[in-house]
Amino acid sequence: MSNTDTQGELWEVFIQSKPGQSFKHAGAIHAFDREMAIENARDTYTRRGEGSGLWVVRSKDIVSVTPNEEGYFFDPSNDKVYRNPTFYEMPEGVKHM
Repeated sequence: MSNTDTQGELWEVFIQSKPGQSFKHAGAIHAFDREMAIENARDTYTRRGEGSGLWVVRSKDIVSVTPNEEGYFFDPSNDKVYRNPTFYEMPEGVKHM
């Protein structure tokens, strides 16, 4: 950060709506440290009781892969038949799988 930076680093915010549910990306905030990031995220994204859990992650620490960069990464694994559930028999009584 330079001396002219007045907002701090960019942090991504993830919120858990109810205990046991997955966290979902809610948005981003600026902060100078993690304590400030948590407080800013709480004040911005959970002020009306929208969440029961909160994660903040520095944007620069998130690693991503896009199809343009690593096309082979997303290629289907047709040679791994065990990943294809078509030859499994469904047990009786299972309604949602």
